[in-house]
Amino acid sequence: QVKLVESGGGVVQTGGSLRLSCVQSGRFFTPYSMGWFRQAPGKEREFVAAISPSGGTTKYTESVQGRFTISRDNVKNTVYLQMDSLKPEDTAVYYCAGPPYSDVKVSEKYYDYWGQGTQVTVTT
Repeated sequence: QVKLVESGGGVVQTGGSLRLSCVQSGRFFTPYSMGWFRQAPGKEREFVAAISPSGGTTKYTESVQGRFTISRDNVKNTVYLQMDSLKPEDTAVYYCAGPPYSDVKVSEKYYDYWGQGTQVTVTT
């Protein structure tokens, strides 16, 4: 059984930083890409970032480009999302997700495994 557990969410002021972590268990970590999604109140879940198995390829949604960085540690079976220069519009529940593919995917339809989510709140 594949399990994804996120941590690192919290409340931060505008301009601040947070680092989210997601630990995967239940399947090999190295062969697969990983992704982060978020869902703001009253909105649909949206893609944030994804990373290839080696970490050599990353993709970001335009609104976080240059502010967020996705990375992974294949020894610790962990994917990270470093979030800098946070804005109130970044407030959402952030989900870690894993597809059964090595290709980097931006659509959630390709992701089979999901964490429970971690709340990020950015205050003014």
